[in-house]
Amino acid sequence: MSTSTPGVTPYYFVPEPSRHPITAVFGLFWMIVGAASWMNGYGWGKWALLFGVLWWLGVLFQWFRDAAHESEAGLNSRRIDVSYRWGMSWFIFSEVMFFGAFFTALWWGRAHSVPELGNLEHAILWPDFKAIWPSVAAGATGSPGDIIEPFSTVGPFWLPTINTALLLTSGVTLTIAHHALLANNRSKTIAFMWVTVLLGLTFLCIQGYEYYHLYTELNLKLDSGIYGSTFFMLTGFHGFHVFVGMVTLFFITMRLQAGHFTPQHHFGLEGAAWYWHFVDVVWLGLYILVYWM
Repeated sequence: MSTSTPGVTPYYFVPEPSRHPITAVFGLFWMIVGAASWMNGYGWGKWALLFGVLWWLGVLFQWFRDAAHESEAGLNSRRIDVSYRWGMSWFIFSEVMFFGAFFTALWWGRAHSVPELGNLEHAILWPDFKAIWPSVAAGATGSPGDIIEPFSTVGPFWLPTINTALLLTSGVTLTIAHHALLANNRSKTIAFMWVTVLLGLTFLCIQGYEYYHLYTELNLKLDSGIYGSTFFMLTGFHGFHVFVGMVTLFFITMRLQAGHFTPQHHFGLEGAAWYWHFVDVVWLGLYILVYWM
């Protein structure tokens, strides 16, 4: 049962047991199974992925709605606000570690694995192999023995650069929206929040088109050796995080239109802004280390 008393803000509100965590896991399960099956050639995988995404979005809608009702009912005290801030901080820290692992894999592949395959010991096995990172020399695959189909690498121009401009601009528009709310200018806040959501959606559309171009014209795929796997794991997971951030900002914008949040109480918007700025920073690292180098 909830620990709240009607009309009184509790010291620390404890909500009733919720079904949302387990139902969200159910949707994520089918998203993972569907995506993995689809990538391995099973036709039903795409439908399982679609089912998982729709289920997960439905759970998020209900979960966000319940959390919004609790906030608007005055159940969230200062202690809850501090708890939310610590929780979001640790969540973002875990995301830093998550992406740090993939950036480390990229560095290890470039600095150690590929050069190691070109030493004298391996030259006996693969005398014609050139231990060169694919983006450094045209035609290199980073894999010996001709086990990888030839592919072309992707540079920063122009789609990645356009996406960089979009994300950096979205960070600016989100900051403007935040400061507008602090000034109690709700109409300006809503306008710039919608601009931020549209910029995020545009980023995803451009990245989707880029993936299509890579697969169909450059033959760059997830199985294109260590270059392809690190490229798609980093950019793909980042794109997923952009999607999650965009959905969150969309719900925050809808709440703003419904009259939620005040200049004094608006951590929902602040937390979403923290997450979005984190996504921006990760993309800058990707843009430099993956597309330029």
